[in-house]
Amino acid sequence: MFLDALILILQEIIEATLLISVLLVLGAALHRLWPNTVQLGMGWLPAAFGFGLAGALVYGWMMPVTSAWFDYAGYEVLNALMQTAMIVLLILCVLMLDPLRATPRWLGIVKAGMIATVALGIVREGSEIILYLNGVLGQGINVTPVTLGGFMAAGIGCSGALLLYYFLNALPALWTLRTALVLLALFTGNMASQAALLLTQADWLPYTPEAWNSSVLLSEQGIAGQLLYALIGYEANPSVMQAGVYVAAAIVVASTPLFRKAWILKVAV
Repeated sequence: MFLDALILILQEIIEATLLISVLLVLGAALHRLWPNTVQLGMGWLPAAFGFGLAGALVYGWMMPVTSAWFDYAGYEVLNALMQTAMIVLLILCVLMLDPLRATPRWLGIVKAGMIATVALGIVREGSEIILYLNGVLGQGINVTPVTLGGFMAAGIGCSGALLLYYFLNALPALWTLRTALVLLALFTGNMASQAALLLTQADWLPYTPEAWNSSVLLSEQGIAGQLLYALIGYEANPSVMQAGVYVAAAIVVASTPLFRKAWILKVAV
């Protein structure tokens, strides 16, 4: 039970923590390159945590009711809608980050978008953890191993996010910005792929054939596969629909002015 709790909770935590880490890296890189105009800081993070945890508690509590919506496809549809909202918010944040024309008003809107993005991620992942804990902690024998597994998963997830944050910030500022934007493009593709899968399971999207199967080379069940899933959305056997929306969403982020500017700049900072 300890190992099950560790793996299941870690899968939920690591996606949210890595997204937070990359958003913080993006803000830090922009400030290093344009210190007089871009100041996002970390002040938006407590609000994101507060809204996210409150939303996760409410959503987890209402899950038995909401799951019956949409002809008992409520879980899939609502989670897909949250993923879609996060995609839109991330794209808008990247679109609005123009360092040469940044104003306090625009930066305030970007911070609000980052708060909403992270809060939605915490709602989705946190509600899954709450449901799992409610299901297993009812038996006294599970309390100790599940609690230890949960704390260890939280420690690993947060440690991984911190390592990623400090590693990326140790790079030259321009490469920090480029790497953060590439990861955001991949995160966006990952969320689009997950949304497509959920809507397919709810019969809101048609089933499509398997695009490929790389489970022999790298299984999703292994540690490396799970880390790649959290970081870039790796799946061993995605459908054609999932692969298509993944690429499309990533291309949208890669087509933004900030993304193009990051690869045009030649200044080494």
